[in-house]
Amino acid sequence: TSSFTDPAVSMDLLRAVLQPSINEEIRGVFSKYMEFFQKAAINVRNNVGEEVDPEQLIQETCRSCLEQAKLLFSDGKKVVPRLPHEQTAPKRARQVDEELHPVPKKRKGRPPGQSLSNDRGVSGMAAWKLKVSEPVRRDGPKWDPSRLTETTTFVLGSRANKALGMGGTRGRLYIKHPHLFKYAADPQDKHWLAEQQHMRATGGKMAYLLIEEDIRDLAASDDYR
Repeated sequence: TSSFTDPAVSMDLLRAVLQPSINEEIRGVFSKYMEFFQKAAINVRNNVGEEVDPEQLIQETCRSCLEQAKLLFSDGKKVVPRLPHEQTAPKRARQVDEELHPVPKKRKGRPPGQSLSNDRGVSGMAAWKLKVSEPVRRDGPKWDPSRLTETTTFVLGSRANKALGMGGTRGRLYIKHPHLFKYAADPQDKHWLAEQQHMRATGGKMAYLLIEEDIRDLAASDDYR
């Protein structure tokens, strides 16, 4: 029921015309700071474990930056609530400094830290992706949707990792076999899995589900038999 004489409609039409150019400039701004996000994300993965997805951390950080940028256009009346987990400014500053200048940690069996390259978009804004020993593929026969039925059974990635003798190196399975289908559990999934005593509460850690048949096939192969 609105018309083109509606001020809000008129401004939104202008916004729609300019949006592609605005998005391109925002992408350029984020590319200037991406090196810091990359170093921090890799540092988090090295400290927490291989199950941490640096790319996901970077995406969440970029989205958080955009949310905070909205305050630049606040009318001055709204107060943004402080999140319970937010830290005081001095402590936050120290943490950011430590993430941007990580202290090397000596760990047996851990390969050298890898870097991120500009070869994939993050939330459609830029092209950054974690380099691992092999690229993570989401295609091929293991990712054929017809494989998933109501009778398909799954196994937790952490248990599959241990079953194949890689329990001492968390996440090694995903790097060594990037072609395997894996489903990243969301908070609701993890809550249900914990309630059913399939796993411990993991907090912010990633939890993956793999197809049981794939793991049994690997276990029967020459590499793991």
